[in-house]
Amino acid sequence: MSDSRLERVSFWFDSLDPTPEPEPPEELPARVDVAIVGGGFTGLWTAYYLKYLQPDLDIAVLEATTVGFGASGRNGGWCMGTAAGVEDLLADPATRDSGTRVLRSMMATVDEVARVCQAENIDCHYAKGGTLAVAYAPFAVRRLQAEAEAYAARGLADYCHWLPAEESRRRINCTRNHGAIYTPHCAAIHPARLVRGLGEAVRRRGVRVFESTPVLDIQGNTATTARGTVTADAVLRATEGYTDSLAGHKRRLIPLYSMMIATEPLPEAAWEEIGLGQRETFDDRRRITTYGQRTADGRLAFGGREGYLFGSRRKPFITPDETRFTELESALRDMFPVLEGYDITHHWGGLMGVPVEWRPYAYFDRSTGFGAAGGYVGEGVGASNLAGRIMADLVLERDTDVTHLPWVDDRPEKWPPEPLRWLGAKAMTTFGNRADRVELTRGRRSAFWGPLFKYAARQVF
Repeated sequence: MSDSRLERVSFWFDSLDPTPEPEPPEELPARVDVAIVGGGFTGLWTAYYLKYLQPDLDIAVLEATTVGFGASGRNGGWCMGTAAGVEDLLADPATRDSGTRVLRSMMATVDEVARVCQAENIDCHYAKGGTLAVAYAPFAVRRLQAEAEAYAARGLADYCHWLPAEESRRRINCTRNHGAIYTPHCAAIHPARLVRGLGEAVRRRGVRVFESTPVLDIQGNTATTARGTVTADAVLRATEGYTDSLAGHKRRLIPLYSMMIATEPLPEAAWEEIGLGQRETFDDRRRITTYGQRTADGRLAFGGREGYLFGSRRKPFITPDETRFTELESALRDMFPVLEGYDITHHWGGLMGVPVEWRPYAYFDRSTGFGAAGGYVGEGVGASNLAGRIMADLVLERDTDVTHLPWVDDRPEKWPPEPLRWLGAKAMTTFGNRADRVELTRGRRSAFWGPLFKYAARQVF
């Protein structure tokens, strides 16, 4: 194991051999055809498809630290066949058709990521085992059953179906399992392997990736960096939770934190007790989200949402002494008592970018040369691939199915100034945690904290 500080990014980075260091900065070009700000999934997928469609493009990716340093190298490793905002689109008859198109595009995206990995020889430990949304209390059963029935009624029975408790427990033997919604349209991956492999793939195609090159601001088709200015026919912002660091782009997205832990590799006897034999991912639909996966090397990686720091403050690393890690470990061991005696070896966290509308977006203004994509609110492994294809088509003026999805030109409004956004985020976290605790300990709906959480969510989003 090297002494690189990048090992602190996540278990995913720590498990790379060797841990990557940022490349020495090259001299910046004064002008390129396309400048992409951000070397995570969104920026790299956009570069990949632009080069695939038009190989002669001169493309520069400007990355503040190293490829995958942000959310792309710190997430839960779910390549999901859905995205934030889809359920709202499906629930409204006026937008149901567009919601169906987004969902089917995302279902296909899971397979598109696999196709690219095979074509580019990227070993990201891809396993399409699907995902389980577990009913953690008896009263949650009917709500999840109704959700599965609603998909079927809308002609989307192939997206998900209900598993009765006995069948659900065969797949995942957690302490509170009263049944689950199962969808096959999700793959567990090693996100750092995917983002680093994608970085290598775009370099092979001739994309220039400038690491250790933080961008300070973007104005139209000009990106001002700490090392000089780059002008392009198109400047594309792909900075997610780091967007607020750009001088002219304050309050477009706020950084919300997620925290993760990972166990030591578990013996097969423990996995026989836990399940997840197909490397299914899982969550239990709490308000303050928890989620997990079985890694390719036999660990259990488990995460949960943490919250927002006043003033959109960003931490480069999350240290293991954070209180939330103790809560996460307790929740994990409560779900899987067989983990007693096994060590938690890794603690990490990262931030995701959240627009006030709580849904992804992609747009490109040809008159100014500026475009942006993001806003996946924690579901970006797959959604960033679809966004990258949309951005490539928009820049190249291609009229395709994906350029007519509702994400296109859905530009986020600004968040309110402080302290309003901190108070709103704090209220949601507090009320959500209280409601979850009541329901987990008493096995019944939270009649007080639950409605407060719902009210706070409506006010914030």
